[in-house]
Amino acid sequence: MKTIKGPAIFLAQFAGSEAPFNTLDNLCKWAADLGYKGIQIPTWETGLIDIEIAAESQTYCDDLKGKVNSYGLEITELSTHLQGQLVAVNPAYDTLFDGFAPDAVKGNPKARTEWAIDFVKKSGTASGRLGLKSHASFSGALLWHTMYPWPQRPQGLVEMGFKELAKRWLPILNHFDEQGVDICYELHPGEDLHDGVSFERFLEATGNHKRANILYDPSHFVLQQLDYLKFIDYYHERIKAFHVKDAEFNMSGKQGVYGGYSDWQDRAGRFRSLGDGQVDFKSIFTKLTKYDCDVWAVMEWECCIKSSAQGAREGAPFIQQHIIEAAERSFDDFAGAKPDEAYLKSILGI
Repeated sequence: MKTIKGPAIFLAQFAGSEAPFNTLDNLCKWAADLGYKGIQIPTWETGLIDIEIAAESQTYCDDLKGKVNSYGLEITELSTHLQGQLVAVNPAYDTLFDGFAPDAVKGNPKARTEWAIDFVKKSGTASGRLGLKSHASFSGALLWHTMYPWPQRPQGLVEMGFKELAKRWLPILNHFDEQGVDICYELHPGEDLHDGVSFERFLEATGNHKRANILYDPSHFVLQQLDYLKFIDYYHERIKAFHVKDAEFNMSGKQGVYGGYSDWQDRAGRFRSLGDGQVDFKSIFTKLTKYDCDVWAVMEWECCIKSSAQGAREGAPFIQQHIIEAAERSFDDFAGAKPDEAYLKSILGI
């Protein structure tokens, strides 16, 4: 068994224009001072990483990695959640998702998709140059607007949707394979890959591509009322990244899983700071350790109640307390002697 690495922190919810969140150096010092050992870097924050340069220059990547290491930190993964989203956008969401795109491709869905595919590929090259083994992303969505079957979905629509999604991602997956890096899709509402069944459909459509893997985040499964512990039993071989994020689902007489029009504070399902929600992290860390999942425990902070400053302070010790140092020998292996065949036969009377 492997000991899960961590604690680490996803910088997406913290990067900003004011110190200590305005530069990579400042963020690294801030994270290290809080007790984190790793950072997950959002690639859309150009002040933290320039993917165009990173994809071309090993020197740039070596310097970037060296800078992070100088604070006693490791880069856990790069993230292309926003760019991955743009690999597949249904026209119903064109206007909203254009906000994630550069000005040059806004209003041009075809150009936007081509840009997103190219950017994610370059992020794969950068990941390889940085010596990373996993990469975090979203799948995008062509079918999400049909998630609830009303009006009824025409026969063959779902199959066509996953075929097209796989067509867009296969060149990216193949490129990542050349870099020796896994793409870990965060299974997330709003994405065509949002649960185990949808991930299986995508996996089948890609020919069970070995680089198509999972970023495990139990918070999204709480909001879907999915058994997030059984999920690990089913898919542990594909779990190559891990977001430690808490959530709660408060059953209500007024709203349920689909109650998405309320503000976050008023929803039946909402994200919480670590330890404030309902996620059974003791069991999660036990299962991931049992199944030998070689992952970083990366806190993603999203809470509508607690401040980000407090959430960040509490996150590192919370994760550290849950990391299990994997056993190197059996607790009842007192003598450690090699089995003696004659002795074993005498016990069995044979």
